[in-house]
Amino acid sequence: MIESQAPAPPRPTHPRDRPGGNGDSPSDSSLKLPVRQATGRFLVLAGVFVCAACGLVYELELVALASYLMGDSVTQASVVLSVMVFAMGIGSLAAKRLCRHAAAGFGAVEAALALVGGCSAMGLYAVFAWTGSWGGPWAHGPHVLLVAFSLAVGLLIGAEVPLLMELIQRIRRQDAGGAVADLFAADYVGALVGGLAFPFLLLPFLGQLTGTLITGAVNTVVGGALVLGLFRQDLTRRARRLLLISNLCVLAVLGSAVLLVDDFERAARHAMYGSDVRVALQTDVQEVVLTGGLDGRPLDLFLDGRLRAGSRDELRYHEALAYPAMTGPHPRVLVLGGGDGLAAREVLRHHGVRRVDVVALDAGVVRLARRDPALSALNDHALDDPRVRVSTTDVFDWLRRAPPAAYDVVVCDLPRPEATGSTKLYSQEFYGLARRVLAPGGRLVVHAGPVVSRPRTFWTVESTVRAAGFRTLPYSRGDRGFVLAARSVPELRLDPAGPRPRTVTDGSLAAGARAAARTRVPGLPPSTLLHPRYAR
Repeated sequence: MIESQAPAPPRPTHPRDRPGGNGDSPSDSSLKLPVRQATGRFLVLAGVFVCAACGLVYELELVALASYLMGDSVTQASVVLSVMVFAMGIGSLAAKRLCRHAAAGFGAVEAALALVGGCSAMGLYAVFAWTGSWGGPWAHGPHVLLVAFSLAVGLLIGAEVPLLMELIQRIRRQDAGGAVADLFAADYVGALVGGLAFPFLLLPFLGQLTGTLITGAVNTVVGGALVLGLFRQDLTRRARRLLLISNLCVLAVLGSAVLLVDDFERAARHAMYGSDVRVALQTDVQEVVLTGGLDGRPLDLFLDGRLRAGSRDELRYHEALAYPAMTGPHPRVLVLGGGDGLAAREVLRHHGVRRVDVVALDAGVVRLARRDPALSALNDHALDDPRVRVSTTDVFDWLRRAPPAAYDVVVCDLPRPEATGSTKLYSQEFYGLARRVLAPGGRLVVHAGPVVSRPRTFWTVESTVRAAGFRTLPYSRGDRGFVLAARSVPELRLDPAGPRPRTVTDGSLAAGARAAARTRVPGLPPSTLLHPRYAR
């Protein structure tokens, strides 16, 4: 009897159709690698490590730059993180269709991620600079672009996971749990490194724009090298050529942007601040820009893109802030904030001041206030007065360590309360500490934000000051609101024995109190550290 011969099985044409390609055997011997399996797995996991670090840098860069440009870091971080996590899930689902071509798909995803993520900071800054965020038809341009970049980066990061899972299984099949554990371990450790590298290496040494562009270049090189080097045989000749050309194009774009980044920043600053920019620096706290101030031109100080002080109208603000609080005993004065020296200037004009402590967070602003010829002339060299002592540290922490009953006047010249970094400086706990350092009969004055345009913010500040045990007297100067406070009901007037202000009178103070009272929003609860109540 002659046995019939079974027909030969068809020749596998794709790695998933080869023996072991579906998990039937522990290894896929048909997949030719230029290195041993163990080395190949190590290289894939190393690629996962680097790509995860780059992905987290893109994420942190979007949060940081959005916070610098648009303020309210809690809102910006929430938008970026929630949109990005959502997009990662969508990207993972979409990448299932690419798993049959995992190597080519991963190479394309990394090239796109490097381009989008690397250029995201420059794109966001450009839209903010040339369209602005202060009104008009393009007022929401930066916010829309922030969501768009978060969505695109999240989609591409999410697409990495299933493709990498397929690639690592092609090298050596193992149980799904073990492969996921290896992949996520490399991913999370890479995220840790990227998260630490961004604030401690990239931001201080390279800056937002250059650091993100170089991160994109690293992402391109690692992703392209992994696919073209390790999985070269998995690609057709045409796919290899296209992937190589696309990676070179991405590198050319990112490299050109690095070379032009200084010119771009200058052009963007001129678009934002005009052509009269004299000083532009990024301190450890914020971006500081000085415009004008020489040859009779008005001086403006911008912090993170917002006007902090201008020589044309700062006197109206600082006299309204300081003079009512200086009515009464004032030998010892504490100025919280005011690193520009302008509030200290008004305090020092009063006779009988023996000591002024200025506590400001940003040492860069203090240096400018002392050394810049225009700004130091505007503040009358107040910070160099022998009666003035300057501390550059966190205001809240400094106040916790201050001795009780040490000051007769406390002047709070701080950023607006809606800024997340300043919210704790407008809390009930903060004003409780301020009350502790005030001597009996001492007075506190607080810059409480706009009265007309944001009355809820203003009256929340007033409610919070009252909750700390003060009696309050709110008043305004234009749209700028202030709260004068003491243990007993304070009197809103000028000291008849004090210096004569140039922009404030008893009548204007009384009118400011009436104007503020007309905007009152009753029943607002105080803001605390655990329950901040200032919203944009």
